[in-house]
Amino acid sequence: MSRGVVSLGVAGSLGPDAIARIAPAVEQAGFHTLWVNDTPDGDALAALAAAAGVTERLHLATGVVPVDRRPASEIAGEAASLGLPLDRVTIGIGSGMARQGALARVREAADTLHRSGLPRVLVGALGPRMRRTAVESAEGVLLNWVPPVEAHAQAAALHALKPSTHVAVYVRTAIVEAARERLEAETARYASFPNYAANFERMGVDAIDTTIRDVTELGPALEAYTAAADEVVLRAIVPDDTVEAYVDFAWRTAPNPR
Repeated sequence: MSRGVVSLGVAGSLGPDAIARIAPAVEQAGFHTLWVNDTPDGDALAALAAAAGVTERLHLATGVVPVDRRPASEIAGEAASLGLPLDRVTIGIGSGMARQGALARVREAADTLHRSGLPRVLVGALGPRMRRTAVESAEGVLLNWVPPVEAHAQAAALHALKPSTHVAVYVRTAIVEAARERLEAETARYASFPNYAANFERMGVDAIDTTIRDVTELGPALEAYTAAADEVVLRAIVPDDTVEAYVDFAWRTAPNPR
C-alpha cells in the first residue's frame, strides 16, 4: 500500500469568511483536502463553498454530518444551491445520536446523496457493523480517535472487503504548548462518552494516546498513520480559534509547501 495523503481539519464554527481566509494557505502548504466539521453553530457546506471560491485544486470535505440532525435531502439541497464543485467535494456523514435504526439511516442517507449527484460519501464509523455498512453503501470510512496500530488493522480489514474503499483517519493535533490544554479538554470530553469510552477500553489505550500532542511527535505520528490509512486528517487544535492560529498551524505542519 502506498502512503496516505495528509489533509487538514478545521472547526466549522469559524464561519465561511474566516475559512475562506484560511483555505489558500492550506492549499499552498500542500494539504490534500480541507475538512470542515459541521455543528449547530457551523455550517460545513457553506464553509466549503467559501473555500472553493478561493482555491483551485484543494479537495474539500465535511466532517461527519449527523443525518439525524441534518437529513440527507437537506444536505443534497444545500450542496446543489451552493454550486459546490463535485469533482473536489466529499460529504462525510454519520448516524448521529439516535442509536435505533442507525445502520439503515446511514444506508438511506448515502443512497439519497448519491442519487442527488454527490459522487463521494464517507461514513464516520466506530464499530464493525457501521464500518461494513460504509463499505457497502459509500466510498469510504472516516475513522476517529484510533492509534496507528488500530488504524492499520481496521484499514486492512476494510480493504479486504473492498479494495477501493477509501480509509481516512482523523487525528487531533496540537503542535504548540499553548494548545495543549484545549487538546486535553477535547480528549476528556470524548472519553466521557460511553461509546467512545468502551472503544478506548477495547483498544487498550487512553484517549490521549490517539492524538498528536507536540510538534516533536508530528513526524513519527505521520509516518505511522500514513502507512496505515489512505488519508490522515490533522484536526488542528490551536490556542484560539483565529484565522492567524490556523494559518500558522497549516504552515508549521505543511506536508508539501508550494
